[in-house]
Amino acid sequence: MKADVQKLVSSSQVCHQAKPDHSKYPRLLEPLPVPFSAWQIISLDFVEGPPSSHRKNCILVVVDKFIKYSHFIPLSYPFTLVGVAKVFFNQIYKLHSMTSSIVSN
Repeated sequence: MKADVQKLVSSSQVCHQAKPDHSKYPRLLEPLPVPFSAWQIISLDFVEGPPSSHRKNCILVVVDKFIKYSHFIPLSYPFTLVGVAKVFFNQIYKLHSMTSSIVSN
């Protein structure tokens, strides 16, 4: 019977295509670290779709994870990485210095 099963498996196209998954199982999600001071950990998000105002049609939202203070920075779509970095340094870094980590989706 063992020889018959080996013969059937070796000749079956479906058995050759079916491969076992050797990837590691995903771990449980770990919570973000709790910040010890203001503007240590911030989150960035883009809100697209609000009505245009002065040719700005997108909002960069920067939220401090400790005190929940927010900055809402208008941008014009399409924007570039260089443009967002300049706005970030002019609006956030100038006021609060550099953060230890940035969370973004």
